[in-house]
Amino acid sequence: MTALALRLGSVPRAYFWLLWLVLGVAAIILWTHPEIAKGLVKYPRGMVVPVAAWMNDLKAASIEQIMPFTRAIAAVIDLPFRLVTALLAKGFTNISQDVIFPRLSWVGIIGAMAIAGYALGGWRTSVLSFACFFYIAVIGKWDSAMLTLASVALCVPIGIVCGLVFGIMAFRIKWFDDWFIRPSLDVAQTMPAFAYLVPVLLLFGSGPVPAMVATVIFATPPMVRATKLALQQVPEEITSMAEMLGCTRRQRLWRVMIPTAKPLLMVGINQVIMMTLNMVIIASMIGAGGLGFDVLTSLRRLDIGPAMEAGMAIVVVAIALDRMSLAAAQKERRFSRVSGATWRQRHPFVVLAVIWLVVTTLASFAFPSFESVPDALTFSTGKQIDDMVGWIVRNFYDVIEAIKVWIQVNLLNPLRNFLLELPWVIVVAATGLLGFQLGGWRLAGLVLPMILFPAVVGLWKETMFSVYLCSISAFLSALIGIPIGAWASTREMGHRVVTAVIDTLQTIPSFVFIIPSVMLLGIGEVSAMIAVVLFAVAAAIRYTDHGLRQVPGHLIEAAVAIGCTRRQIFWRVKLPLAMPEIMLGINQTLLMALAMLVITAMIGTRDLGQEVFFGLAKADVGRGMTAGFCVAFLGIVADRLIVAGAKRVRQRLGLPDE
Repeated sequence: MTALALRLGSVPRAYFWLLWLVLGVAAIILWTHPEIAKGLVKYPRGMVVPVAAWMNDLKAASIEQIMPFTRAIAAVIDLPFRLVTALLAKGFTNISQDVIFPRLSWVGIIGAMAIAGYALGGWRTSVLSFACFFYIAVIGKWDSAMLTLASVALCVPIGIVCGLVFGIMAFRIKWFDDWFIRPSLDVAQTMPAFAYLVPVLLLFGSGPVPAMVATVIFATPPMVRATKLALQQVPEEITSMAEMLGCTRRQRLWRVMIPTAKPLLMVGINQVIMMTLNMVIIASMIGAGGLGFDVLTSLRRLDIGPAMEAGMAIVVVAIALDRMSLAAAQKERRFSRVSGATWRQRHPFVVLAVIWLVVTTLASFAFPSFESVPDALTFSTGKQIDDMVGWIVRNFYDVIEAIKVWIQVNLLNPLRNFLLELPWVIVVAATGLLGFQLGGWRLAGLVLPMILFPAVVGLWKETMFSVYLCSISAFLSALIGIPIGAWASTREMGHRVVTAVIDTLQTIPSFVFIIPSVMLLGIGEVSAMIAVVLFAVAAAIRYTDHGLRQVPGHLIEAAVAIGCTRRQIFWRVKLPLAMPEIMLGINQTLLMALAMLVITAMIGTRDLGQEVFFGLAKADVGRGMTAGFCVAFLGIVADRLIVAGAKRVRQRLGLPDE
């Protein structure tokens, strides 16, 4: 028994049932007779703390002192950005903006990506990389894609370096990790991406460079966590051997631990790339160009065909970079550096790619078709998509509208009204009681102030709207994802197919998911819910599949030996043992639903995401950041409660803590 279990075990379970009964009776009384204590039903306006106004006052007082520093940072980043943009997208120009040296040839870049794919993952990755970038060229999105790739090429290295530095500090300095790194990462990874844009817009201005700053802030946390975890998992015997050989602390880190931890570090790099691409559409709202800007402008005009086309271009870039980075992580496991070889001998594919780029770019002086994709090779699918949408709407409008209205009236409205009418004090008390029941006073002391914060700052109604949308979306994601994951866990071919599908889904930027929803259902809560479900269902599938596959084989053999049927083995052995993992999958669906809040606010919801969006639109730092903290605190509360619940389930089943 752990100390946590002993501490909670001292409280009889009957006391918890009694407390829940008292809380339920109080909720019914306040719900049916709100006049008894109006201040406990609706949070009194006179008790609202003007946190947003305080933030705006702080911003006004400090922005003049901070702005020179932030603008200097922007100027430093702007120089390499201009260089990368010139190489990939615009070419090098003189003062009069005449091109004096062309950009890298599109033929060269496609060939270089194919070479990189072969070097990292063999023929399959090479063909995939070639197909993805060739597709971008032939649909006429090459210029926009290169602007996006220029941002990625600069944001990813900065994110990796920052992640390594803070991850190493978190690994080495425990108090710094406990008091700064871990709380900061918890908030950063649950804060809506839009919330980063509000302060960045004021401190750095608008344009590609401020958009890159916001992207780096958004994409760095996974690298910090991956670095810390990778260093913690280095076997102790390896570090002990390094000490015995007389390595200094620095040598032990950079020559022993970092190389040993490379596979997991490469997974962190993969996540930085994916998070960067996930931010490209959102960052386009403050001046980032490229594919994200194309999607955003098309959606604003409700021009679904071009929006879908640009969205697919982002997806194929993400798929190519994802597969290559994952192949690089696996390659580190398969190969080791050849000792005694020169740099050119160790990296022949790099040399080949550089030569190919140089030759094709020089060829563009004589053949303009090498510099820009010829119009004769390009085609647009936007019109075909628009025609397809029009055909669906004309022929199935009544059916779609009937389904939409039924979902809204019979599913969404009752749940929304129920949550909005719940007394705030009951919600806060229930959250604190659940925290105490699952994790003791420490967990209750964490979740209570966080769930109270939205009421104190005057955003309780918006918070309950967010809870309603996230909870119903997470429930539907689990309802769809858990059976699919269970089915895939029992069939090897099904596992491979499902894994390929969810790997692809998880490379798609979150913004892209709203396109098919708007395309078929228009704007509104139903469209928002479907977009969230499409985005979050992959986590429920993956965790269910993984949890059921991790059930120890000897337990299944024991169940077979005592005569259990396949159904009994699943329901009474595999499913209970996999439940902690499935609960973590539900946790991930909730966090992913929260991450979609601001994006769904663009298609008709009235939740915290809408507040963040208004804060960005009106450059209101206090309003945007206050709503962003409400979202972050909701995510932390959900995460801590579900993780504590999963831990209790593991203890009840006698499984070791992970």
